[in-house]
Amino acid sequence: MIIPMRRPEGAAAREMEEKELREYLENIAKEVRWDIVRMIGLAGSGHPGGSLSCADILVCLYFHKMNHDPGRPDWRHRDRFVLSKGHAAPALYAVLARSGYFDREELWKLRRLGSMLQGHPDRLKTPGVEISTGSLGQGLAAAVGMALGLRMEGNPAHVYALIGDGESQEGGIWEAAMLAGHQRLRNLTAILDHNGLQIDGRCCEVLDLGDIASRWRAFGWEVLEVNGHDVLEICCALDKADEFDRPGMIIAHTVKGKGVSFMENNVDFHGKAPTPEEMEKALKEIEGS
Repeated sequence: MIIPMRRPEGAAAREMEEKELREYLENIAKEVRWDIVRMIGLAGSGHPGGSLSCADILVCLYFHKMNHDPGRPDWRHRDRFVLSKGHAAPALYAVLARSGYFDREELWKLRRLGSMLQGHPDRLKTPGVEISTGSLGQGLAAAVGMALGLRMEGNPAHVYALIGDGESQEGGIWEAAMLAGHQRLRNLTAILDHNGLQIDGRCCEVLDLGDIASRWRAFGWEVLEVNGHDVLEICCALDKADEFDRPGMIIAHTVKGKGVSFMENNVDFHGKAPTPEEMEKALKEIEGS
């Protein structure tokens, strides 16, 4: 079972553990980015930009924070994760494979006919996927429903949801946010992959969300802001959210296409697979990082 890491007492011990934790998580994130690029490249289809931007977040969730058991995907007391921005499925698949939910070789069958790995998460096909997502704006509502249900039955499990920038322009996000705030769902934490880009360009030009932190606070949420590529900042924020008496929002400032120079902050790679030549270039770049 993968459980949260406990830090020993004492400043020196904490410093040593933090160094080891950073190295551990960064190494996994590097492997996950390599897998993301290769699976999308082989498929010739997919969304590399937003998958790469959220890789560090998912690694921190699955390898530091969440209580989950790959051997028992239906374990009643597992923490739940909802990928509301379902087009970033390659990041989730890579993390699930690395966690042990299925064989890593399945990654290279992404989007193939009959594969367990669809272009967007499918709970009926993929072990470890809690709910099918892809229609933007709906995943957070499902996470709110999960959190309400768990609280009603006295289940201590926590629900985590990852949402996107462009997705935050959907009305359904704010309906769900309003309900969660009203119900003071302390067993719910949402993370915003705040990379500033969506399929049509810069979010601030398509439909500006303004002061996004203030918006979430206005809906009754506690808000933290972190560097979405600093694994220790992410882990600390996830741990801090446990102390809230209401739902928590972690705004993770990220870079679209993070880890591949020609994809970073390049909206063209929102939903475009790399060519075989670009894939090889990207893989070598990640290996050398």
